[in-house]
Amino acid sequence: MKFKCVIFDLDGTLVDTIGDITASVNRALSDNGYSLHSEDEYYTMVGWGWRRLCTLALPEEERSAERVEAIFGASLAYYAENPVAFTKPYRGIPELLVTLKQKKIKTAVLTNKPDSLAQAVTAAAFPADTFSAVYGERPEQFPRKPDPGSTWELLLELDASPRETVFVGDSEVDVATALAADCHSIGVSWGYRDKAVLEKAGAQRVIDTPGDLLEIIQEKF
Repeated sequence: MKFKCVIFDLDGTLVDTIGDITASVNRALSDNGYSLHSEDEYYTMVGWGWRRLCTLALPEEERSAERVEAIFGASLAYYAENPVAFTKPYRGIPELLVTLKQKKIKTAVLTNKPDSLAQAVTAAAFPADTFSAVYGERPEQFPRKPDPGSTWELLLELDASPRETVFVGDSEVDVATALAADCHSIGVSWGYRDKAVLEKAGAQRVIDTPGDLLEIIQEKF
């Protein structure tokens, strides 16, 4: 089988964004008088969308819709001020993306990060022509991952079938998305979840370096 497309998650897969996530949400929490969290604590909260992240960042007894919305709006505004203050691609990712492009394999980003931030982060972290498409959370168009609808919408744009596509991510959310969409699932061990979490979720492979992905594609899985 010849693969035509690789879909990447963003946070914890292509780029390490935990510093900016921590800074923006903690600033919103501080403004509202709540305790702050460490980067290690945020590792366990990310992956399911920004609103859920803000919900988990609040004390359980403070998670009313109004308070969640206050943290949600403020943290997004702070994040948008400088979305890549601490963010950087993981080692080997820029070279991987160049090689995939040379091999005529399309690459795309599918993330539960709000679409405006997804566009801003990818634009700042990578050259303009790196990805064929970037999809952040677009609730007016499709449900967020792990619902497969966003993946299928993306593949229609890229003219690729699920079985011609590898879905690469660092969380159980990405594995579940790949399996629901009938794509090949590859987990990465350098992100925000332990390798055991990805294996338990059903990832077909879990890789330790970006270069491992090229080997898998060349093996044709």
